[in-house]
Amino acid sequence: QVQLVESGGGSVQAGGSLRLSCAASGYINISARMAWFRQAPGKEREGVAAIYRTDGATMYADSAKGRFTISRDNLRNTVSLQMNSLNVDDTAMYYCAVAQFGGGWWLNPSSYNLWGQGIQVTVSS
Repeated sequence: QVQLVESGGGSVQAGGSLRLSCAASGYINISARMAWFRQAPGKEREGVAAIYRTDGATMYADSAKGRFTISRDNLRNTVSLQMNSLNVDDTAMYYCAVAQFGGGWWLNPSSYNLWGQGIQVTVSS
């Protein structure tokens, strides 16, 4: 059974940076797509960034473009999210997710069948 474990969250001041990592234990299909989502209190879960294991193709939410970078390491079965220029609107629980066979909408939660427990990111002004 695949487990996803996030790390790297925490508190940072506005303008700062954080790097989230997600380690997957178990088999991840080579054609899988890996992604980061976030959910703030009272809001729906939203896609932040996604990446295909095969060719590294990426997609970002508008809110993440130019500030966040998603990357993957297929040998280590990890996906990371480098977040720069953080602002208070980035405060949320961040989740790692995997769509084992790709497909579906890149940043739609319903396209993903594996989820981590989440990690908190808090940005203060």
